[in-house]
Amino acid sequence: MQHQTQTHPDPRSPLVLETRDLPRRPGAMRMVERTVPAPDGLGLEMIGVPARSDLTLSLRLESVSEGVLVSGTVTGELRGECGRCLGPIVDTLDVEIQELYAYANSTTDETTDEDEVGRMQGDLIDLEPALRDAVVLILPNNPLCREDCPGLCPECGAHWDELPDDHSHRQVDLRWAALEDMHTTHKTEE
Repeated sequence: MQHQTQTHPDPRSPLVLETRDLPRRPGAMRMVERTVPAPDGLGLEMIGVPARSDLTLSLRLESVSEGVLVSGTVTGELRGECGRCLGPIVDTLDVEIQELYAYANSTTDETTDEDEVGRMQGDLIDLEPALRDAVVLILPNNPLCREDCPGLCPECGAHWDELPDDHSHRQVDLRWAALEDMHTTHKTEE
Protein backbone atom coordinates (compact mmCIF):
# COMPACT_ATOMS: atom_id res chain seq x y z
CA MET A 1 0.00 0.00 0.00
CA GLN A 2 1.22 3.44 -0.84
CA HIS A 3 1.19 5.99 1.93
CA GLN A 4 1.32 9.56 0.79
CA THR A 5 3.23 11.42 3.40
CA GLN A 6 2.58 15.06 4.03
CA THR A 7 5.10 17.05 5.93
CA HIS A 8 2.42 19.17 7.58
CA PRO A 9 -1.14 17.81 7.61
CA ASP A 10 -3.83 20.42 8.19
CA PRO A 11 -5.02 19.96 11.80
CA ARG A 12 -8.43 21.35 10.73
CA SER A 13 -8.91 18.52 8.20
CA PRO A 14 -11.61 16.12 9.44
CA LEU A 15 -9.40 13.07 8.70
CA VAL A 16 -6.43 14.41 10.66
CA LEU A 17 -6.38 13.07 14.21
CA GLU A 18 -4.79 14.97 17.07
CA THR A 19 -2.87 12.81 19.58
CA ARG A 20 -1.55 15.50 21.93
CA ASP A 21 -3.82 14.24 24.75
CA LEU A 22 -2.78 10.58 24.20
CA PRO A 23 0.12 9.71 26.54
CA ARG A 24 3.13 8.18 24.79
CA ARG A 25 3.31 5.21 27.09
CA PRO A 26 2.37 1.77 25.70
CA GLY A 27 -1.18 0.80 26.55
CA ALA A 28 -2.60 4.32 26.72
CA MET A 29 -5.78 4.45 24.67
CA ARG A 30 -8.37 6.90 23.41
CA MET A 31 -11.57 6.33 21.43
CA VAL A 32 -12.52 8.57 18.51
CA GLU A 33 -16.15 8.63 17.40
CA ARG A 34 -17.02 11.25 14.82
CA THR A 35 -18.81 11.85 11.56
CA VAL A 36 -16.79 13.59 8.87
CA PRO A 37 -17.36 14.55 5.22
CA ALA A 38 -15.88 12.09 2.71
CA PRO A 39 -12.94 13.39 0.69
CA ASP A 40 -13.18 13.70 -3.09
CA GLY A 41 -12.33 10.63 -5.16
CA LEU A 42 -12.74 8.01 -2.44
CA GLY A 43 -13.28 4.86 -4.48
CA LEU A 44 -12.88 3.45 -7.95
CA GLU A 45 -14.13 4.59 -11.35
CA MET A 46 -17.49 2.78 -11.17
CA ILE A 47 -18.17 2.80 -7.42
CA GLY A 48 -17.17 4.92 -4.46
CA VAL A 49 -18.18 7.14 -1.59
CA PRO A 50 -19.90 10.34 -2.75
CA ALA A 51 -17.78 13.39 -2.01
CA ARG A 52 -18.84 15.23 1.15
CA SER A 53 -21.24 12.44 2.22
CA ASP A 54 -21.07 11.38 5.87
CA LEU A 55 -18.39 8.93 6.99
CA THR A 56 -18.72 7.62 10.52
CA LEU A 57 -15.38 6.94 12.22
CA SER A 58 -15.32 4.55 15.15
CA LEU A 59 -11.64 4.30 16.03
CA ARG A 60 -9.32 3.33 18.84
CA LEU A 61 -6.00 5.14 19.13
CA GLU A 62 -3.55 3.12 21.20
CA SER A 63 -0.03 4.08 22.19
CA VAL A 64 2.51 1.38 21.44
CA SER A 65 6.28 1.56 21.87
CA GLU A 66 6.89 2.66 18.27
CA GLY A 67 3.93 4.98 17.72
CA VAL A 68 0.16 5.02 17.67
CA LEU A 69 -1.90 2.07 16.45
CA VAL A 70 -5.18 3.21 14.89
CA SER A 71 -7.85 0.53 14.52
CA GLY A 72 -11.58 0.47 14.02
CA THR A 73 -14.25 0.90 11.39
CA VAL A 74 -15.36 3.51 8.93
CA THR A 75 -18.91 3.36 7.60
CA GLY A 76 -20.69 5.42 5.00
CA GLU A 77 -22.66 5.36 1.78
CA LEU A 78 -21.48 3.77 -1.46
CA ARG A 79 -22.83 4.81 -4.85
CA GLY A 80 -21.94 3.44 -8.22
CA GLU A 81 -22.99 1.97 -11.51
CA CYS A 82 -23.55 -1.71 -12.32
CA GLY A 83 -20.90 -3.07 -14.67
CA ARG A 84 -23.48 -5.17 -16.55
CA CYS A 85 -26.67 -3.13 -16.81
CA LEU A 86 -25.35 0.36 -15.95
CA GLY A 87 -28.09 0.69 -13.33
CA PRO A 88 -27.48 2.59 -10.10
CA ILE A 89 -25.92 0.90 -7.08
CA VAL A 90 -26.56 2.17 -3.57
CA ASP A 91 -24.88 0.26 -0.77
CA THR A 92 -23.13 0.73 2.56
CA LEU A 93 -19.40 1.01 3.05
CA ASP A 94 -18.12 -0.80 6.13
CA VAL A 95 -14.34 -0.97 6.17
CA GLU A 96 -11.91 -2.05 8.88
CA ILE A 97 -8.79 0.04 9.41
CA GLN A 98 -5.67 -0.95 11.30
CA GLU A 99 -2.60 1.17 10.79
CA LEU A 100 0.53 1.89 12.80
CA TYR A 101 1.74 5.49 12.73
CA ALA A 102 5.38 5.58 13.79
CA TYR A 103 6.76 8.31 16.03
CA ALA A 104 9.47 10.42 14.44
CA ASN A 105 12.92 8.96 15.16
CA SER A 106 11.50 5.67 16.46
CA THR A 107 13.11 2.36 15.49
CA THR A 108 10.16 1.69 13.15
CA ASP A 109 10.58 5.10 11.56
CA GLU A 110 14.27 4.46 11.00
CA THR A 111 14.04 0.82 9.83
CA THR A 112 11.09 0.92 7.40
CA ASP A 113 10.60 2.51 4.02
CA GLU A 114 8.43 5.58 3.86
CA ASP A 115 5.59 3.72 2.09
CA GLU A 116 5.56 0.72 4.47
CA VAL A 117 4.12 2.38 7.55
CA GLY A 118 2.31 5.61 8.37
CA ARG A 119 4.23 8.42 10.03
CA MET A 120 3.28 10.76 12.83
CA GLN A 121 3.66 14.40 11.88
CA GLY A 122 4.32 15.88 15.29
CA ASP A 123 1.17 14.99 17.23
CA LEU A 124 -0.94 14.60 14.08
CA ILE A 125 -2.05 11.50 12.17
CA ASP A 126 -3.37 11.88 8.64
CA LEU A 127 -5.90 9.07 8.31
CA GLU A 128 -6.85 9.79 4.68
CA PRO A 129 -4.13 7.70 2.91
CA ALA A 130 -4.89 4.62 5.06
CA LEU A 131 -8.63 5.13 4.51
CA ARG A 132 -8.13 5.37 0.73
CA ASP A 133 -6.05 2.16 0.74
CA ALA A 134 -8.64 0.27 2.80
CA VAL A 135 -11.59 1.42 0.66
CA VAL A 136 -9.92 0.65 -2.68
CA LEU A 137 -8.99 -2.85 -1.50
CA ILE A 138 -12.58 -3.83 -0.65
CA LEU A 139 -14.37 -2.35 -3.67
CA PRO A 140 -15.05 -4.50 -6.74
CA ASN A 141 -13.53 -3.36 -10.05
CA ASN A 142 -16.72 -4.46 -11.80
CA PRO A 143 -19.57 -3.79 -9.35
CA LEU A 144 -22.94 -5.48 -9.86
CA CYS A 145 -26.38 -4.27 -8.82
CA ARG A 146 -27.10 -7.91 -7.95
CA GLU A 147 -25.16 -11.14 -8.42
CA ASP A 148 -27.47 -12.51 -11.15
CA CYS A 149 -27.82 -9.26 -13.13
CA PRO A 150 -28.36 -10.33 -16.77
CA GLY A 151 -27.06 -7.04 -18.18
CA LEU A 152 -28.17 -5.39 -21.40
CA CYS A 153 -29.14 -6.73 -24.81
CA PRO A 154 -26.05 -6.12 -26.98
CA GLU A 155 -28.25 -5.24 -29.97
CA CYS A 156 -30.71 -2.70 -28.59
CA GLY A 157 -29.25 -1.85 -25.18
CA ALA A 158 -32.45 -2.64 -23.24
CA HIS A 159 -32.16 -4.32 -19.85
CA TRP A 160 -32.70 -8.10 -20.25
CA ASP A 161 -35.03 -8.13 -17.21
CA GLU A 162 -37.41 -5.77 -19.00
CA LEU A 163 -37.53 -7.71 -22.30
CA PRO A 164 -39.91 -10.56 -23.20
CA ASP A 165 -38.54 -14.11 -23.16
CA ASP A 166 -38.72 -14.33 -26.95
CA HIS A 167 -36.76 -11.08 -27.49
CA SER A 168 -34.59 -11.43 -30.56
CA HIS A 169 -32.87 -9.34 -33.19
CA ARG A 170 -32.61 -12.18 -35.67
CA GLN A 171 -32.91 -10.85 -39.19
CA VAL A 172 -34.91 -13.01 -41.59
CA ASP A 173 -33.97 -12.80 -45.24
CA LEU A 174 -37.14 -11.62 -47.00
CA ARG A 175 -36.64 -14.30 -49.64
CA TRP A 176 -37.13 -16.93 -46.91
CA ALA A 177 -39.86 -15.12 -44.96
CA ALA A 178 -42.65 -17.21 -46.48
CA LEU A 179 -40.93 -20.41 -45.34
CA GLU A 180 -40.45 -18.96 -41.85
CA ASP A 181 -44.19 -18.19 -41.67
CA MET A 182 -45.01 -21.74 -42.79
CA HIS A 183 -42.65 -23.16 -40.11
CA THR A 184 -44.24 -21.01 -37.39
CA THR A 185 -47.76 -21.97 -38.50
CA HIS A 186 -46.84 -25.67 -38.59
CA LYS A 187 -45.39 -25.50 -35.01
CA THR A 188 -48.57 -23.90 -33.66
CA GLU A 189 -50.76 -26.59 -35.20
CA GLU A 190 -48.84 -29.38 -33.46
